[in-house]
Amino acid sequence: MRPKHRNRRLAQIAFFGILLLAGTALVFSALRQNLQHFYHPSEVLAEDFVPGSTTYKIGGIVLPDSIIRRDDQTVTFSLVDLTEGDIVVRNNPSEINVTYDGLLPDLFRESEQAVVTGQLTRGNQFTATDVLARHDENYKPVKYKED
Repeated sequence: MRPKHRNRRLAQIAFFGILLLAGTALVFSALRQNLQHFYHPSEVLAEDFVPGSTTYKIGGIVLPDSIIRRDDQTVTFSLVDLTEGDIVVRNNPSEINVTYDGLLPDLFRESEQAVVTGQLTRGNQFTATDVLARHDENYKPVKYKED
């Protein structure tokens, strides 16, 4: 003899299991859509680089002594990969020149990380529509090496 409510309990467990799986799938779907991915300058300048769209993000270190401000709000600067541990190498072949027309964030400065959104116009020239300044929660000095 089988208990009367055994099938009902199995149906409830199956129903709640399906609800749990559906909820988990929705959460992961939402997370995937909001994922923010950026490319490194060396990836963008590689010959086999194919971006997912015409507008994409590039993240790197703002090269020291590369920020040039004009009278209007146009700013140009260079982004490079963080290479050799904590050492930023000048005259880096993965250097991308960025032009941005607008106000920069307060945390934006030389030798700090930045993420720019925009389009690669020609060669290593990038026209940015948005600039984000990044900072690491681990504060440590960055060393520079002249090449």
